[in-house]
Amino acid sequence: MFDAVEAIPPGRVSTYGSIGRLVGVGPRRVARALSGGGGAVPWYRVVRADGSCAEPVRVRQLELLAGEGVPLRAGRVDLAAVGWP
Repeated sequence: MFDAVEAIPPGRVSTYGSIGRLVGVGPRRVARALSGGGGAVPWYRVVRADGSCAEPVRVRQLELLAGEGVPLRAGRVDLAAVGWP
């Protein structure tokens, strides 16, 4: 799972569900894994299906994504523009 997250290029994002489908697990399992030990990978490049961020990390995640030039609309990532894969 962490390899899939590591493969997301800078300036692009994926969703918990997309990563889950790539590795054969559910989106909640992806979210738990990233929240519990995803610090070594670009965890901030993974968002909810609607482009929103989890509330506990929202501010930091949006800062990191903005730093990579990820377009945001009303506090959500524009998945149509930068979704991966």
